[in-house]
Amino acid sequence: QLQLVESGGGLVQPGGSLRLSCAASGFTLDDYTIGWFRQAPGKEREGLSCISSNDGGTYYADSVKGRFTISRDNAKNTVYLQVSSLKPDDIAVYYCAAGPRELCPIMVFRLYDYWGQGTQVTVSS
Repeated sequence: QLQLVESGGGLVQPGGSLRLSCAASGFTLDDYTIGWFRQAPGKEREGLSCISSNDGGTYYADSVKGRFTISRDNAKNTVYLQVSSLKPDDIAVYYCAAGPRELCPIMVFRLYDYWGQGTQVTVSS
């Protein structure tokens, strides 16, 4: 059974950092484009970043460029999203998703086939 599990969310002060993890079971993450999305209450799901299977190329939305970093550890079958300089606008449930290996930099959520359950990020002093 293909499964993605996110972890690493939590409560952080403004300006703080977290490392979100996306662990896969039942398939090899390196065979897929992996994307990170988030959804805040009352807002549409937003694509943040993705990493390609083919060449490891990455994409970042303007809203997170320079603050978030995506990476992949094939030995652990895990993709990470380092989120830094957090601000209240970053409060959301963060999801990882797997899509076709050449999908990145496309961040249309309907094109991603497998989704995790999400991890909550809250920014507050």
